[in-house]
Amino acid sequence: MIYLNNAATSYPKPACVLQMHARALAMPPNAQYRGAGEGKDALESCRASVAELLHIPDPARVFFTSGATGALNALIHSVLEEGGKIAATETEHNSVLRPLANLAEDYALLPCDASGVIDPKSVEDLPADTAAIFVSHCSNVTGTVQDLAAVTDAAHARGMLCIADVSQSAGCVPVDAAAWGVDALAFTGHKALLGPQGTGGFYLRKGLNLRPLLYGGTGRDSAKLTYGPDEYAYEAGTQNAPGIAALDAGVRWVLDRTVEAIAREESLLARRLRGGLEGIEGVTVYGKAGGGPVIGFNLSGIPPADAAYILYESYGILLRSGLQCAPLIHRRIGAGERGVVRASLGPFTTAEDIDALIAAVSEITQGRSSV
Repeated sequence: MIYLNNAATSYPKPACVLQMHARALAMPPNAQYRGAGEGKDALESCRASVAELLHIPDPARVFFTSGATGALNALIHSVLEEGGKIAATETEHNSVLRPLANLAEDYALLPCDASGVIDPKSVEDLPADTAAIFVSHCSNVTGTVQDLAAVTDAAHARGMLCIADVSQSAGCVPVDAAAWGVDALAFTGHKALLGPQGTGGFYLRKGLNLRPLLYGGTGRDSAKLTYGPDEYAYEAGTQNAPGIAALDAGVRWVLDRTVEAIAREESLLARRLRGGLEGIEGVTVYGKAGGGPVIGFNLSGIPPADAAYILYESYGILLRSGLQCAPLIHRRIGAGERGVVRASLGPFTTAEDIDALIAAVSEITQGRSSV
């Protein structure tokens, strides 16, 4: 099988991730929190690794959740609890759009263009009472990467928070929370950070004390029942120590190779794929070159779901089809209500994988393929 669905979940995982996860699960809980017996605190080690990779100034301000959905819901809940109104972009995932649609009385949307790009100047058009803007750094449909520094500057000029979702970029596109100046950032562990499902978290800049979504046991100050704003605890309940230990191994794997080198290699493969698909008559490729390792495309006259089915059943190439849990961007890029076929690359994707997909799409469009 050729696996090109890394934007959903990365596969395969590095051996160090598998080994750490298995080792942690096999040990008593107290050893799991000590990094599967390696003599270090698993959570604190992973905080430091994530902070190093994402250029987060203070590792202590990294908090773990079950993933980006949990992190984004927590952040949205916190802003709404403070009485603030929220804006988001049309490129967002449903982990932002659905909480807003179901929890917020009112919210605003920043439009994107036909390539999925957000104009930072559009922040000036947001209602004056907007408290925070949620922005996806890299689209999981087109691979388009937003200028987070410019969006943050525009938001701060209006007195708004800027909250970045780096789920699709962390680990494969350089992320610099400090240089961007973002107020908060959500990440997931199971995509390009190469960790297991059920891991992820968020960063809050120092001094930003948003009300937590969850309250419960934290393993310290058990007699305290009421928190003040500067005492909030964001990791209530039993933490996923084995998963976080494995995530730490994945992040260290990325750090050892450097995200810049990974981004460079995947960018070359993405350009190879985009160029090959654009050269096939009847194929529409969305977005533009130079973004993340995600390519959305469609075949004329073949619904995305059918195209993905044929590619898997006839060629053994696994992609994803549909709206990719990001419904609003499709109408802007002209993909229609059925969405796109998405190829998403990872650090183990090869040039041979890319060429196999191009050849398969060429055969399908010429009517030479059968399931």
